[in-house]
Amino acid sequence: MLTLTENATSAVKNLASQIPTETGGLRISEAAAPETGYALSLAPSPEPQDQVVETDGARVFVDEAAAVALDDRVLDARVGEDGSVGFALAQQA
Repeated sequence: MLTLTENATSAVKNLASQIPTETGGLRISEAAAPETGYALSLAPSPEPQDQVVETDGARVFVDEAAAVALDDRVLDARVGEDGSVGFALAQQA
């Protein structure tokens, strides 16, 4: 199952605070073209088939197709000086 680093947990909670519902989170889905990676979006709630990963209050919804590919991955985040957030995936150690 996808796991989150401490940085990713903080970033997801910060982004999700923009959603006017307590059930919201970051949604990861396969991009329209597989070679472009994954699509990230804020969602008010998970889709029925989404896998829900929750870490210290940070909620990430992973669509069914992406969940298989991300099963052994760790989501990390970096916040730029301008406040922008970048996410990266790595293999679990």
